[in-house]
Amino acid sequence: MASLLQEEERWCRSAVMLLLDLAEMVHIYVVVVRISEFVVWCMGGRNGGGNGMGIIGDGVAQKIVRIYWASKEARPSLQLRATDLSCSGSGSGVMMPVVVKIFGLLRKQHWYKPRCQTYAKLLVMLGKCRQPNQASLLLEVMRSDGLQPTIDVYTALVSAYGLSGLLDEAFRTVNYMKIIPDCKPDVFTYSILIKCCIKLGRFNMVQQILDEMLDLGIECNTVTYNTLIDGYGKAEFFELMESSLTDMLESGTCHPDVFTFNSMVGAYGRSGRIKQMEKWFEEFQLMGLKPDIMTCNILVKSYGKAGMYKKMGSVLDFMKRRFYCPTVVTYNIIIETFGKAGDIEKMDEIFLKMKHQGLKPNSITYCSLVNTYSKAGLLSKVDSIVRQVENSNVVLDTPFFNCVISAYGHAGDVDKMVDMFMAMKDYKCKPDDITFATMIEACLAQGMIEAAQDLESEMIKANKK
Repeated sequence: MASLLQEEERWCRSAVMLLLDLAEMVHIYVVVVRISEFVVWCMGGRNGGGNGMGIIGDGVAQKIVRIYWASKEARPSLQLRATDLSCSGSGSGVMMPVVVKIFGLLRKQHWYKPRCQTYAKLLVMLGKCRQPNQASLLLEVMRSDGLQPTIDVYTALVSAYGLSGLLDEAFRTVNYMKIIPDCKPDVFTYSILIKCCIKLGRFNMVQQILDEMLDLGIECNTVTYNTLIDGYGKAEFFELMESSLTDMLESGTCHPDVFTFNSMVGAYGRSGRIKQMEKWFEEFQLMGLKPDIMTCNILVKSYGKAGMYKKMGSVLDFMKRRFYCPTVVTYNIIIETFGKAGDIEKMDEIFLKMKHQGLKPNSITYCSLVNTYSKAGLLSKVDSIVRQVENSNVVLDTPFFNCVISAYGHAGDVDKMVDMFMAMKDYKCKPDDITFATMIEACLAQGMIEAAQDLESEMIKANKK
């Protein structure tokens, strides 16, 4: 129950941030009372009379207003932004329609003034949520508002198409931009296009884009080079990665930054090429770049993966000397490392240290613990983790439930497995193919053929939605 209330509170705060951001984008200069009344109207109903749009209930709407009043003088203290409501975590597919609906309501207000920047930001959000059809419709809405798309809007549209896997549409949009005055594609447009090609593994198209940029006299900037270095590194195309760094250095106008640093070091670290990782760690420092907490986390993970625990410890000492405080990510990496190594005692020690440092374990932390306990056959410790989570305000996700369901399934405890499956609904976590496959396997192992068939039918039904 506590978790549901906290989730509602988080949603409300996110809704407030969305409205504040949209208000900022469309220059709504009105008194707080009008904004708060509008929130109640569009979210639930006016004065409880049910005359509003009814996106969510009046109780939640009233809470949004209270949070708004509390946050209007201290906005920086609220860290959840519009993107938390629309495109993060398990809510990405669920909350985005609400964002679009709220924007539609804003457009109907007499004080609404259409701005290209508003549409550009919404297009970026739709792209991150993989909703290209909505992005296309939004462009038409923009035109109906009497606005002509700018280069930023078209670039956001290219991103929306590209990130959704519609590369042909993305390239078609870029070609269309070329014939529009004042909307010629620039380095940012092409950088986005390169990023989309890399994400989809279409590396053969990257060189074509670079050649086109050269023909048009568009020079790569730091973002372009970093996109290339990061993409080639993740694909383990190390020669191309280093060649891109060389081009960057020889350009004379673009200089490596900490993102370049982390991309190069991370690429070699992930692939277990420790010597090259250490070499570039030193090289970038000689260039005057300082490692940040992310760099340290990359080193910790790479050494841990390679079983080089002494060097992992030396990185933690380095962090202490530089006054870098280990983050939740740092502890999660160490917990996962010792868990995979089967060193449960050390893993538990790090977990306790993490909590003593005042850091809040998250779903990833608990997944690592559950996986390790499950492999060691320590089901009582899995029970303990489940109780901890139930009594905390940690935000759970589908991967966590999959871990616990797998643990109980492999142990043959079908009842607890089913209990966790039912609990997913309470936490608003949607079962995926892994959830169903794990449960089907467990049921078959116990000779529960009919239950396995029912789950298979439910999985097919869920995938059709």
